[in-house]
Amino acid sequence: MAKVGFVGTGEIAASMVRALAGQGHEISVSERNAAIAAELAAEMSEVTVRPNAEVVAESDIVVLCLLAKVGRQVLGDLPWRTGHAVISVMVDMPLDDLAALCAPARDIAVTIPLPFIPQGGCPLPVYPDSAALRGLFGDRNLVLPVESEMAVNAHFGVAGLCAPIMELMATAAGWLAGLTGNRVAAEAYVGALFKGYLSPDGSGQYFAAQLDALSTEGGLNETMRRRMLAIGAPDEMRAGMDGLRARLGLPDA
Repeated sequence: MAKVGFVGTGEIAASMVRALAGQGHEISVSERNAAIAAELAAEMSEVTVRPNAEVVAESDIVVLCLLAKVGRQVLGDLPWRTGHAVISVMVDMPLDDLAALCAPARDIAVTIPLPFIPQGGCPLPVYPDSAALRGLFGDRNLVLPVESEMAVNAHFGVAGLCAPIMELMATAAGWLAGLTGNRVAAEAYVGALFKGYLSPDGSGQYFAAQLDALSTEGGLNETMRRRMLAIGAPDEMRAGMDGLRARLGLPDA
């Protein structure tokens, strides 16, 4: 079992801590967000709240969950050592900067957890591959090593679609509930409906094949798809992701 520290205690950190519950780890969380830190300590006996310096000093694996601006202010003053494994979930913080701030630690990786990680099944693109990440989360989540830091950042861009797609699903559930009078059942139906299509087969063509199968001429799906195409929804989505390229350090389209 590992000694794991979390520097920064926001929503993502809390989700990652809960994903480790009951596995025998010694977990330290920073006192930066006192309310969430206290909640985690009350909820899990293995969690201790400490100042940032103690979190790092007492941990073998350190997970960085700060805003980049805050990270640049505080990370360089912490007691890093060569044996630390560092996992960063910070947006806008390149690996070169992390290497300088966390020196002499050298085992540093970047990944993108999502709030549902305690449930398992969370995709975790990572660069470079991280034994620490696999050891902590790999049994129940999909660890996806990628070939470059840029590739990780591209996954950040797609992760930015969660809110707009969730808005579409909430709209669909609301429309259905307005007709059935049962919002709980409407949400259950919408969730199960889309979950049934979310099992890629490894071909790299799964979504295209499903789209083709759903688009029977004159069918309800084809009718709705034509409407969305007519208002430029797919193009706007791509434009929105392209608009994140500069922030994420991605090449121009």
